[in-house]
Amino acid sequence: MIEFREARPADVEAMVEVQNAIHRAGLRPSPVDAALVEERYFDAEHGISCTVADRDRGVVGFQSLKRAWPGNPYGVEEGWGIIGTHIHPEVGRSGIGRSLFARSLAAAEAAGLRHIDATIGADNAPGLAYYRAMGFVPYRDGDGAIPHRFDL
Repeated sequence: MIEFREARPADVEAMVEVQNAIHRAGLRPSPVDAALVEERYFDAEHGISCTVADRDRGVVGFQSLKRAWPGNPYGVEEGWGIIGTHIHPEVGRSGIGRSLFARSLAAAEAAGLRHIDATIGADNAPGLAYYRAMGFVPYRDGDGAIPHRFDL
């Protein structure tokens, strides 16, 4: 059984492992460490939500939602949402992503967002297929990535 809940500091190492498993599968350009996960997903200033999928006391995926800030590295317009989805390759295509997005969408609506950006690597076929299935559409050119948007 999978429990969906807000990420907590005790999840950092498991979140690192999820992202590094994605890297080992060739779907992420570089590995991450705990400092990067803490910086990206536990940012109180811009964070809206970060939900983990916890199965048998282990994180198998997570999704973060932030509010875009001036000068963000994704080139996303200030005030939009920025979403990131990370599912361990061993549990992909099992409905976890859809359940995570339902929670992020509710958080986006509660935060008053009107648009959400998902910037996906052009060579990440599973990520591109996932965001299309969630209703995201490409909306601008990216450098090695394909920015998608979801309008609330």
